[in-house]
Parts: sequence; C-alpha cells; structure tokens
Amino acid sequence: MAITDKIYVKNHRQLSSQLDTSIPKGAFKGATLDILFQGGGLEQLDEATRDRVLEFAEDFLDCDCDNNPYCGCPERKFIRYLLELRADGLGPDAIVDVMSDEYMLYAYPGDVLSFLDQSVRTLEATEELAKVDGNREAEEAARTAKRELSR
Repeated sequence: MAITDKIYVKNHRQLSSQLDTSIPKGAFKGATLDILFQGGGLEQLDEATRDRVLEFAEDFLDCDCDNNPYCGCPERKFIRYLLELRADGLGPDAIVDVMSDEYMLYAYPGDVLSFLDQSVRTLEATEELAKVDGNREAEEAARTAKRELSR
C-alpha cells in the first residue's frame, strides 16, 4: 500500500460539514481530489482552512496532464515532499507535525517511518543495480540520496 493511501484529511468531518458534502478521510481518494481540484464550495470554508486547502491544491494538484488530478502527479509530488522533509533532518513525528500545520493532513508516524525505511531499501537496491551495470553516475546519485534519508 502506498504512503499516499495512508495520508488523511485532518478534521475531515468538520470539513465535510463546512462543505455540506461527504468527503472521504483519505487525502488522495478520488472524491477528495475532485472537491479540491474543482474548488467547488471552498468559499464556505473558514479562512484558515481554505488557505491550507488551496495551498495543498497549488502544491500538489498543479500539473498539465490531461487526467489531472488522476495522473499520479499529486501522489508523486507528495512523496517528493515527504522525502525532502526527511532530507531536511525531520523524523517521522516532525514530518507528521509539519504536514498537519501546512496542509491539515495527518498520518501515523509508524506509517511514515515504514515509508522512509522502504525508500532507503529502494535506494540501496538502485545503488547496487547501478554498480552492477557500471553506471557510476546513477550509483553515486542513489548513494547520496540514501545518505540524505539516513541521517
């Protein structure tokens, strides 16, 4: 299961109430993305909530794909965001705190830790495959990325 399947809308019941529609708890579920991408009813949200929702839409739903927001770009951008937070030295608890503050999203720290661990394992495998293939550039890139995540 992808980490984006384990990212939830904080206070989703309150948000559903303000929007006067039911939305799923998962931030990357189709109905949630529809509401955020189309922007319908966002004026009903209180200012602080609206700002965070719009920030999420701008940061993760903005792409030129024909199938936007179902093209996979939002999920890839969010994964990159999580990896950048880790590269900045944040641990799983701090990452959850930051995503909650910035976008009103939450996840369980254990799920974030598992995702980060899996990312390091993937980079280790990439590094080894690049080494076997003789691709020094890819090997070094994987090693550097792994080092940033392992700090």
